[in-house]
Amino acid sequence: MGTPQKLQCSAVLLDCVPFWNPCILSNKAYSHVHEQQTPSCPHHLSLSAHGVVFSSFVLVNSVAMEGDGCTLCRTAEAKLVALSHRLNCSQQEPNHPEKRCSDAEKPPASQPILLQHYPLYRKSDAECSGEDAASPEEKTIPFKEKYDVLSQEASQKLLWWFHPRLILSGHTHSACQVLHAGGIPEISVPSFSWRNRNNPSFIMGSITPTDFSLHKCFLPHESRVFAIYWAAGALLIILVLAHFQLLTPPFYFAQRLISKHKAA
Repeated sequence: MGTPQKLQCSAVLLDCVPFWNPCILSNKAYSHVHEQQTPSCPHHLSLSAHGVVFSSFVLVNSVAMEGDGCTLCRTAEAKLVALSHRLNCSQQEPNHPEKRCSDAEKPPASQPILLQHYPLYRKSDAECSGEDAASPEEKTIPFKEKYDVLSQEASQKLLWWFHPRLILSGHTHSACQVLHAGGIPEISVPSFSWRNRNNPSFIMGSITPTDFSLHKCFLPHESRVFAIYWAAGALLIILVLAHFQLLTPPFYFAQRLISKHKAA
């Protein structure tokens, strides 16, 4: 994964996606909001994207990967298995297709990008670095499976099913980049809210069928914004008092003190 200094960033914005329904999005270039309905995505998706050309995105409901056999989990896993079959078949050579792929609906060939809220399993954030990573104290706290991260079993399933070229996740409110088996990168995106951290950020990316380039953009530090507000407020008060001559000039105040001292 490269991060060149000059990027032609393309923003991928997913909105109103039913979180219980794992879907695959395979799109040509869109420059406007487009609603689509596919057999694997029976619910409408609102997709706004620029420069996404024949790229596949798989959205996974992390809660449905609990693995406890509930109706939600069984339905989600069945859909994910079907999607992985379609994606794997799409990457077969046209002249030598496998028999099991003969009747499969094939999207454009491209390794998918996995989008989900919970990160795949990792022990902690101990190996994470960067100015928006977890604090040294938080890095030493072990993660709980099915609470902070997906279970090891669910994580292995997703990697085995999809062999994604990139995984984007969140949940921990801190940034982290890890490499899973096979060199598959996962980037945990930090919180985009001052409520959760002093330096929120977001990621812009340029994505092609075979490559991607990501660039992180930071918002101003909340503490600096508050400092500017306080300084601006204090300056405004001083200017108002000076305008109505309610503020004694420092030199006049000092002159009165000296006069009183001489008189004494």
